[in-house]
Amino acid sequence: MEKLDFYKKRDLQNRLKMSKYLERLPDFCLDFFIGIENNTSSLTRYNYSMDLYVFFNYIGKFVLKKEEINITLDDLNSLKTRHIEQYLSYLTYYDLDGKYYKNDERGKARKLSSLRSFFKYLFNHDLIQANIASKIETPKLHNKEIIRLEKEEVNKLMNSIENPIEFTNRQQQYNKNTFERDNAIITLFLGTGIRISELVGLNIDNFDFSQNAFIVTRKGGNQTMLYFSNEVAMALKTWLEKRATLPLPKSENAMFISLQNKRISVRAVENLVKKFAQIASPLKKISPHKLRSTFGTNLYRETKDIYIVADVLGHKDVNTTKKHYAAINEDMRREVADRVKINDGFKSE
Repeated sequence: MEKLDFYKKRDLQNRLKMSKYLERLPDFCLDFFIGIENNTSSLTRYNYSMDLYVFFNYIGKFVLKKEEINITLDDLNSLKTRHIEQYLSYLTYYDLDGKYYKNDERGKARKLSSLRSFFKYLFNHDLIQANIASKIETPKLHNKEIIRLEKEEVNKLMNSIENPIEFTNRQQQYNKNTFERDNAIITLFLGTGIRISELVGLNIDNFDFSQNAFIVTRKGGNQTMLYFSNEVAMALKTWLEKRATLPLPKSENAMFISLQNKRISVRAVENLVKKFAQIASPLKKISPHKLRSTFGTNLYRETKDIYIVADVLGHKDVNTTKKHYAAINEDMRREVADRVKINDGFKSE
């Protein structure tokens, strides 16, 4: 039997979770998921299945007055745009299966995007008479403040890993066992800007230290070669020396290992970043993604080339990069403020 790698396991888990929703959705939804399979990731389809489940629950309960999700294509044809607008309002704070949920503007926008894809598919395949979801405007998305670490905070973060004096004795003892790994993980985040899912999925054979390069599997499954500095290489090699002493099964090829001697999880990486970041910058909620933002900001400041930043970060659309790093244009505006001279003879006092 074929041994599944990290990405195949993740894909299988997403499919299994999606199937639980499909069992409760109308039969025609299956055609939609089969139709989009070749152009979407399993994670995207899983998210769609959750979003459609919420939508059909709402429509059945509040519009069609049905006790169960027993919705037909005729029911969908009876819907008006106002029903979807009311649904978006409902999403602000709602009760589903005994749990309470809330959505901000981004959550609503994502769920509307799911509906648009669904209704577009049904309309294009002549299963419904009108694509009412296409008439709904996307909620206005306000720019989020870009949270990143400044140079002094990065120094404090790295020092907190090496010398966690603010930890309890028990925490310090724990940190001695994980120092090389934690240092390598955070150094790799700050030195390459990779996503947390990309880091967790790394294997030893993805690295070539003769070129200071490694292969990363991007969102969607595409693989890209990235490069790292000697500083990152030193941290990784130190960790690999420690890793070689661990009682790991020969089949374990994961780059980063948990204390249970298996591939580290996304949650574990999030926790270790949070643990050290609280010392370095207690007022900022620093996550692995914020370390990615820190790298992107530093790279942009050094290169002044948004296209290089987009390529290294793996953004398919440079506008995504501009949106995330536009705030640092203020730094550039400040730098050029004195370059345009009005009076060459002017002297400041």
